[in-house]
Amino acid sequence: MKKSISIKNKIEAEELLKVSSFRKEIRTTEPHKHNSYFEIIYLREGSGSHTIDHTSYSIAPPTIFFVRKEQVHHWKITNVPEGYVLLLKKGFVEKSLDNELKKHLSKLSVFNCVHLKETKSIDALFNLLTLEKDFIVTEGLLKALFAKILIASKPMPLQTNKKTSGIISSFRELLNQTNDLHNSVAYYAEKFHTTPQNLNAICRKALNQSAAEVIAEHIISEAKRQLIYTECSVSEIAYNLNFSDSSHFVKFFKRYTGVTPLIFRNT
Repeated sequence: MKKSISIKNKIEAEELLKVSSFRKEIRTTEPHKHNSYFEIIYLREGSGSHTIDHTSYSIAPPTIFFVRKEQVHHWKITNVPEGYVLLLKKGFVEKSLDNELKKHLSKLSVFNCVHLKETKSIDALFNLLTLEKDFIVTEGLLKALFAKILIASKPMPLQTNKKTSGIISSFRELLNQTNDLHNSVAYYAEKFHTTPQNLNAICRKALNQSAAEVIAEHIISEAKRQLIYTECSVSEIAYNLNFSDSSHFVKFFKRYTGVTPLIFRNT
């Protein structure tokens, strides 16, 4: 086991979006993550499992997996897969002036896996995206694809107004910067020039969780990644996650998981 998690990059530096067919030869991959893009994997054929962080999902097509840049994932595929892979950089979203596209993406980014009720138009849109090079046309196709996925899948995310949705999206983006997590509502509230009470209220309305619970969820997820996929000691992980000492980290981890970090690692 390594001190750090492997990072794979499947897109050129100058590319903002890449859509291609899922490679049919893929069977088993080592745990890794992609630091520079959001990955959407659509499978219409295949079987086996796909592990994202510490959750293993059965491949039951037609299905779509969403892997955020901070998440670790790996495959165990048992027969020939068919589908598409879409790699989306933040730069594409920032360049886009289409707020509906951004709203659809925000809704989809909370999921790890959805099953689809209808695939014909989704197949067609993925195929068109593999061919299209014009940004404006690609932007339209991408918005249509995201909208169709939301319509064809369950469950649907909670509805939020535009301002709240923007703050939640930015809050998640900060928390996804796993190299600088802080267990402090006040720290993140200050980033948004608001109060801890207001950030709590926004989170409760949009996510049915307090801001502290949202932060803890991200910290525990990152702690589990490091416990599973690296050989870092508990003290090193506590330091990586900005805890003042390892005993505080152990108590925090046990409060949310019911077990100590070492028991979790050895289970």
